[in-house]
Amino acid sequence: MDAKPALQAPAILLVEPQLGENIGMAARAMANFSLHDLRLVSPREPWPNKEAYSSAAGARWVIDEARVYENVSAAIDDLHFVCATTARIRDNVKQVLSPQSAAAQMRARTGAGQRCGVMFGCEKAGLENDHIALADVLVMAPVNPRFASLNLAQAVLIMSYEWLMQDESGQLGRETAFDGPAREGVQMHRTRPATRGEMVGFFDHLERELDASGFLRPPEKRPHMVRNLRNMFQRMGASEQEVRTLRGVISALTKAHKRRV
Repeated sequence: MDAKPALQAPAILLVEPQLGENIGMAARAMANFSLHDLRLVSPREPWPNKEAYSSAAGARWVIDEARVYENVSAAIDDLHFVCATTARIRDNVKQVLSPQSAAAQMRARTGAGQRCGVMFGCEKAGLENDHIALADVLVMAPVNPRFASLNLAQAVLIMSYEWLMQDESGQLGRETAFDGPAREGVQMHRTRPATRGEMVGFFDHLERELDASGFLRPPEKRPHMVRNLRNMFQRMGASEQEVRTLRGVISALTKAHKRRV
């Protein structure tokens, strides 16, 4: 049996998958290209699933170690960077990457100690807007515009292939004992990127106080306003220190308002 890879490869998140066969074929694609962290969000069929084992074609360890979650927030709680695969942009204001560019960015982030993940929606309708709002970037494959639909295993295979094909990133600048090697992107000294759990905690805190202040009105516009706020803060790529600062700002403003009242 193939040995499991030592590299901290991205997690593959299947959101509300419908068929065990598709889960198994996705697991097989992952194993082909050295991915092994499979996370299932509210699968339609009971888990474990014998059809998944059958269609995995020997990638049993991926199925054995797959974890099941009730919702997307729980499934991405420990991740720092999340990609959402989609066939269309919809009304989400996010950076769009090709599978190759997304894999390159995940490779660089993984090299810096971050945990990454890629979300795939259910076979029938893909990811919902509320799922996409929790991601950092959108990933869209170059396909025939007249027939852009990919099945679940195909989509997982494309991302898995691009991950494995990435070369190790080269060093930028001069390494010193104080700085360490330079890398592309924001350099976070004495801090780290916020996890998804920390970001969701911030969102909950912010939205709770905005509800109390009456900002998120009228009720029918609240879901769209919340998604816009989440997308805006996701784009900043906050550090854990920045999230703590933002929550402190919210608490301070709330206390000041209560004193005035």
